[in-house]
Amino acid sequence: MYWIGYDVGSSSVKASLVRAGSGKVVGVTQQPDKEMPITSLEPGWGEQDPEMWWDNLCKATAKLIQQTKTDPKNIKGIGISYQMHGLVIVDKEHNVLRDSIIWCDSRAVDTGNTLMRQVGEGKCLEHLLNGPGNFTLSKLKWVRDNEPEVYKKGYKFLLPGDYIALKLTGKCTTTPSGLSEGIVWDFKEDTPALWLLEEAGIDKALLPDIVPTFSEQGELTEEASEELGLKKGTPLLYRAGDQPNNALSLNVFNPGEIAATGGTSGVVYAVSNSTQTAEGTRINNFAHVNHSPGAPRIGKLLNINGAGILYRWMKEQVAGGTLSYNEMNEMAATVPVGAEGLRILPFGNGAERMLGNINMGAGISNLNFNIHRKEHLYRAALEGIAFSFVYGIGILENDGVELTTIKAGGDNLFRSELFSRTIATLTGREIAIVDTTGAVGAARAAGYSHGDFKTFGDAFSGDEYITTYTPLKEKEAYGEAYASWKTELMKAQE
Repeated sequence: MYWIGYDVGSSSVKASLVRAGSGKVVGVTQQPDKEMPITSLEPGWGEQDPEMWWDNLCKATAKLIQQTKTDPKNIKGIGISYQMHGLVIVDKEHNVLRDSIIWCDSRAVDTGNTLMRQVGEGKCLEHLLNGPGNFTLSKLKWVRDNEPEVYKKGYKFLLPGDYIALKLTGKCTTTPSGLSEGIVWDFKEDTPALWLLEEAGIDKALLPDIVPTFSEQGELTEEASEELGLKKGTPLLYRAGDQPNNALSLNVFNPGEIAATGGTSGVVYAVSNSTQTAEGTRINNFAHVNHSPGAPRIGKLLNINGAGILYRWMKEQVAGGTLSYNEMNEMAATVPVGAEGLRILPFGNGAERMLGNINMGAGISNLNFNIHRKEHLYRAALEGIAFSFVYGIGILENDGVELTTIKAGGDNLFRSELFSRTIATLTGREIAIVDTTGAVGAARAAGYSHGDFKTFGDAFSGDEYITTYTPLKEKEAYGEAYASWKTELMKAQE
């Protein structure tokens, strides 16, 4: 018997099958092979057709079943991880009314800032642990204000994972963790923030029904069964945003533990037991997957929109698509720490919440045509992304996080010793690289929800450690380069 997990990202849909009882990975696949397109009708906008997610999820399922030669009747349950902060609006017939406004879309920055001024920053931070920012509620208000014909037809607003759950079960549901990522959860009252919906002019009837993160959230409908190729009645047992789910996959559940990712965007996700915040306008505080009012577990998320996308841009535009990331990493490692003065600010993928929701763009400074070559650009890019991670960890520490451990999956950035060693040296903490994925975590979480594992540790602590990066004792050059990079950042913000 098996559990199946999905990780619905903005680049691709990953699917994983794990064995019931042991949690052993049977197979992992993704769809499509190339990244899913993002439509940008205006600068700073980002949209995707939700049907594209579902189509690729169905194809990924078929590939996984074929590769593993698994009988779909032996799949006992489903878990979902998904790209966060997106907005999907459906009508009463569950038809999508417009393309999803996804996580990297910055059109609602002013909407969120205005809403926070109306409500008051103090109340937002006390009850929401956040400002409305550029998140799901602000995007919904933007639709209400700018596309009233769409808003009037709306029956429910959903997060991307909620939409996939709807396709699976035929039910419009969400979770407290999901509402917290959309800035619609009142932590002080442990209820949806209906007062904020009222302030925004949003009809509370648009809220989906709420189900626990770990629970039977519905069963696979006959229509979904035919499209997906799984048995009708298969239960959906777990749902969480990609960053809380990534932390779960890395066995990060306790205060002081950090889960980091370096995909298209970069994320530092720290677990805390505090329901107070001093940096709620620069970070986002979520209900972590194991949060409860009596034993709070708050996921403090620091997001860097411009991270892996910068290195991908380097690969495509500077390397001309002819080099692998490993080859770029090897070239970068031939350059001294600090890239001989070359500095890159990676912030070129929309508004950066940790910088006060400004859209400052990327920047290259101190470029010297007589000194710097491609390998300098690769090193400066890796350092610039790593420095932004360190800068973000400083914000989290200022918010009360007492850093104990850092864990990361084996993505391209963290597989770079240069990148990981830079962060480890500047933070003075080891970085453990663990062989797991979000889809594997979602599958195991479905098993945990069903009672297949007694504790989180039983389900998520058995993955293989790829390597551990320890801080270097000789860190002066790293400190000097980081200080210089921060100077460039301050100049760019003036």
